[in-house]
Amino acid sequence: MEVFCTRPHCQHPQNHFPDLDDIKTLKTVPQKFCTNCGMPLILRDRYLPIKLLATGGFGAAFLAIDRDTPRMRQCVVKQFQPSGNLTEEALEKSRILFTQEAGVLEEIGNEHQQIPKLFAFFTITVPNLKINKSEQFFYLVQEYISGQTLEEELAKQGNFSELKILKILREILPVLQFIHDKGIIHRDIKPSNIIRHYDGRLFLLDFGAVKLIANTSSSSTGIYSLGFAPPEQMQGNQVFPSTDLYALAVTLITLLTGKEANKLFDAYTNQWQWRSQISVNPRLAAILDKMLLSAANQRFQSAQEVLEALFPAPSAQTVLPPTQPPNLQPPQPIKSVQPAFTIWELLAGAAFSGFEAALIAIALFSLVKNPIITLTVAAVILNGLIFAQTKRWLEKFDLLIIPAVSFAIIFFIPFLRSNIAIEQVIILAIVAALISISVTALFRLVYKLMSSIL
Repeated sequence: MEVFCTRPHCQHPQNHFPDLDDIKTLKTVPQKFCTNCGMPLILRDRYLPIKLLATGGFGAAFLAIDRDTPRMRQCVVKQFQPSGNLTEEALEKSRILFTQEAGVLEEIGNEHQQIPKLFAFFTITVPNLKINKSEQFFYLVQEYISGQTLEEELAKQGNFSELKILKILREILPVLQFIHDKGIIHRDIKPSNIIRHYDGRLFLLDFGAVKLIANTSSSSTGIYSLGFAPPEQMQGNQVFPSTDLYALAVTLITLLTGKEANKLFDAYTNQWQWRSQISVNPRLAAILDKMLLSAANQRFQSAQEVLEALFPAPSAQTVLPPTQPPNLQPPQPIKSVQPAFTIWELLAGAAFSGFEAALIAIALFSLVKNPIITLTVAAVILNGLIFAQTKRWLEKFDLLIIPAVSFAIIFFIPFLRSNIAIEQVIILAIVAALISISVTALFRLVYKLMSSIL
């Protein structure tokens, strides 16, 4: 197994121990030391750094395993490693800041699911044989988030779509609102500090630069990433929630355009020139531009304000498509709507109804010899035929086929017409059809006239 030495500037930090490949040995082996500098490798007799993840001006992060957990849980070990040219005052200030980070992480990591949890915080004092003096190192152990940072995602998949940007805003802005409500400013938001877990959730990483608003009246310690920090942060002045919003906006335009931040900022005009690089929804572009304003008081003052501008309440008109439906109820089935009947369809239906009604009445009267029963049954059948037409169960050729079949039955079965001549049957059916057409046309005319008056 490879175990990484955490002493800063160790010439050969990688150490190989074949015996640690056995899990039983790994769980019980006593302390191991760096073969180059003598630095203890199993931190707090528990955490074994196996890979260097990142380094910065104030620390280094290592992927480690926790041998005191049943499944040898992976975690991140962060070590405070200030640069050697810091003054004693700046060094002490940095130590306080790192210690403060542990307290902040313990609070917010346990309360929010998109912030890594804090597992441990401790110091180690070890001798340095080269300078014959003891050294003290600060460590914190944090939850390891398995996934890809947005920086890695950009390199692998290319420029982000507008929809993807909206999803990031919807997920990260509530996290920022949460930490800002706690009086915390992240101060180093950038693509490499936002990671997408394998389950799709976005996590906000690297709170090594956090600082309580209450303590920011003094000058800044200068913790920021060049290109992502707004003017007030670069000048060492007080930082605000809008400082994080500025950095988030820079992060998003770099993801949209695929260009580095310094390629999008025009130093001559002191403005961001990103809108010419890509076409986006004007509303989204205006919101990002407001987040990128130089003056902190001219930007949105909270993450919640940005959310409300992006995704207004349902009563307000919205231009941007929501990344997820606001109503989580199951969608209602779409009801089918029958197309309206044309005038010719109405008249053809009326002719069919009148013609068919006459044939039915003649046949029924021939069978029952009772005019009341005949009219009642004929009316019921006629209403059924009209209902079928309104539902379009009967249309087009049905209006020809059904009367033809009915007429053929009466023609070939004489007793169904009570010895009435076939010519008379035809005349009665045609007259009934014409009357039905006339009544329908008159009713439609009266209906349109009344509708125009009312």
